[in-house]
Amino acid sequence: MADATGPAASRELAHPIDLEDPTTTTSTSPVFMSHFAQQGDADWVEPAEELSGTAVFDATGDKATMPSWDELVRQHADRVYRLAYRLSGNQHDAEDLTQETFIRVFRSVQNYQPGTFEGWLHRITTNLFLDMVRRRSRIRMEALPEDYDRVPADEPNPEQIYHDSRLGPDLQAALDSLPPEFRAAVVLCDIEGLSYEEIGATLGVKLGTVRSRIHRGRQALREYLAKHPEAFADATAASF
Repeated sequence: MADATGPAASRELAHPIDLEDPTTTTSTSPVFMSHFAQQGDADWVEPAEELSGTAVFDATGDKATMPSWDELVRQHADRVYRLAYRLSGNQHDAEDLTQETFIRVFRSVQNYQPGTFEGWLHRITTNLFLDMVRRRSRIRMEALPEDYDRVPADEPNPEQIYHDSRLGPDLQAALDSLPPEFRAAVVLCDIEGLSYEEIGATLGVKLGTVRSRIHRGRQALREYLAKHPEAFADATAASF
């Protein structure tokens, strides 16, 4: 099983996930069809060229450059799925969150104000995750100490993208043990690499709240790892 902190997870996947286009179906149920085109070197697209569509729209807000469903999915599906998996901890919920994120983005992209498109995707994905948890009544906030202080292609196939999106099972279990708000803050900071300011904008909370959640989440992870030595190997690259 590939570790999401390894080389395979540190780069963008060459062949993104294909999701159901909401303009061609009346179904609102999440559909996540992972397939990857058989492409040779001749089909390789340079990253800068591949990202130009969204980048132009993000910079100008010009409706004429508004990305299509295919462009959104091709450029951003892998990153959104990885974040969704690390937040939810399982493939089924990650697939549902990814599909719902792109449906939400596509339906509201015409009202998007130029800024940071990836930050917008982070915010939608994270908020959908928190909404999902609240709906299931799984939030169990625990009283933790105050204070503050990162876990931190070859042609991939569906199995590879699934494994690349995962952390080691024990470290993922440690993350899953956190209250959802703490988990979201830790994942966005230590895995996605967002700044405190970006996390605050994503979660809609003040900077002090971001610091507190990250500190509490890291402290809870340390306590979990201390009680579960078998998980320590998965966290050797972390700085919790």
